Amino acid sequence: MYGSDPFPLKLNIFFCLSIFTKKNLTKSAIIEATIDSPWLPIYRGAYFISLGLTMTDNATILQNVPVGKKVGIAFSGGLDTSAALLWMKQKGAEPYAYTANLGQPDEDDYDAIPKKAEAYGAVKARLVDCRLQLALEGIAAIQCGAFHISTGGVPYFNTTPLGRAVTGTMLVTAMKEDDVNIWGDGSTYKGNDIERFYRYGLLTNPNLKIYKPWLDQTFIDELGGRAEMSQFLIDNGFDYKMSKEKAYSTDSNMLGATHEAKDLEYLNAGIKIVDPIMGVAFWKDDVEVKSEEVTVTFEEGMPVALNGQRIEDPVELILEANRIGGRHGLGMSDQIENRIIEAKSRGIYEAPGMALLHIAYERLVTGIHNEDTIEQYRINGLRLGRLLYQGRWFDSQALMLRETAQRWVAKAVTGTVTLELRRGNDYTIMNTESENLTYEAERLTMEKGDSMFSPMDRIGQLTMRNLDITDTRAKLGLYTNVGLLAVGTGSAVPQLKDKNK
Repeated sequence: MYGSDPFPLKLNIFFCLSIFTKKNLTKSAIIEATIDSPWLPIYRGAYFISLGLTMTDNATILQNVPVGKKVGIAFSGGLDTSAALLWMKQKGAEPYAYTANLGQPDEDDYDAIPKKAEAYGAVKARLVDCRLQLALEGIAAIQCGAFHISTGGVPYFNTTPLGRAVTGTMLVTAMKEDDVNIWGDGSTYKGNDIERFYRYGLLTNPNLKIYKPWLDQTFIDELGGRAEMSQFLIDNGFDYKMSKEKAYSTDSNMLGATHEAKDLEYLNAGIKIVDPIMGVAFWKDDVEVKSEEVTVTFEEGMPVALNGQRIEDPVELILEANRIGGRHGLGMSDQIENRIIEAKSRGIYEAPGMALLHIAYERLVTGIHNEDTIEQYRINGLRLGRLLYQGRWFDSQALMLRETAQRWVAKAVTGTVTLELRRGNDYTIMNTESENLTYEAERLTMEKGDSMFSPMDRIGQLTMRNLDITDTRAKLGLYTNVGLLAVGTGSAVPQLKDKNK
């Protein structure tokens, strides 16, 4: 099954050798060494670094239409990319369209998107199936706890950063096959995606140039808004009807959905203005949500079964987890976060399947591993989540953290968790079963009978605490003498001294 060994030894050896020998490894050699592994994109950046290729040309970002040149565009079929593709064609570029199939829940007909691109003037249009890799990267993030943003204990599952990591590497790889070395996408200069795509694109193709119509002043002057772009398509014979503009924008993939911008930029507009696309509006009284008991099974860190049904395909497993969690609105959250440029933004997120798997996985982690391991897992997860958010999922520091969690934490996570799901993020853990549990009820039972240790054992343990208690008492006395602490009125408990008194 995919992911049974998250870091295959042959991959590690292959890429280490390539880095240290700097051999000009051929495409066939890459395929021969990695054909059976779904983890190739993790190491793709390391491969190009191993070739000794550097990026010394300062003109990586092109500000004018590259006339007569092949230009790849990440094509969604929406208004922005449709108008941009046609506009570039008319200005003399040779547009190539690449569409990522990420299992977007709001996309009905993927096959129609490349045909639409060809109608708008694309020399070639391709649909790139990214679903398997996205599913595996999502599972890897769960194994590592790579989620650094949370509010009230409810995390954001970094579903957009995961999607960008997969899209950025796989679309640029497809472009290389067509000898396309200029790339454009729809990200704006104020957001995170412009940097994520920049990093992943150049990791995959060191010779890549970037051309974004939205950074070209000529494009902005001619087609600066939705109304202008819509009229441009109509004037060129395309019966394009601009859809009714929502109060927010939505971006999604099979792992989750992001709702942000427009009305959601204001904190007095909450989750209730959002129409969920992966689940139910659980906050509405007229939406019926019945409680449901669910089981989730992991083997060596990989989710393998839901409700007792084994699902070998990681993509189908994610989709089924989405269906189960979505029936309850599980995994929806409202977050304020710090963008890469440190400006704060706000988003409403959906991730029903990721939430379901994450809850079960962490339950097993806490029942199997010791306190210090769990602490390190959480600390590393926060750091790794931030790296993922920044577009550094395949950087060496991220790979180090990933391997630590996937090898030493996830490998021990085998078992089944039973949950009762209700409305939204309201759930109860009903049972936890694992052959690897270190939780044993008899160790701490208050019932009479055989015990793992005796009262005299505990007396000895408490007596040993006298050493550090004595040291602590001495330190408190020292802090009081130098004026850092004061004894509280009517109490011997030390308090921070009030500077105003």
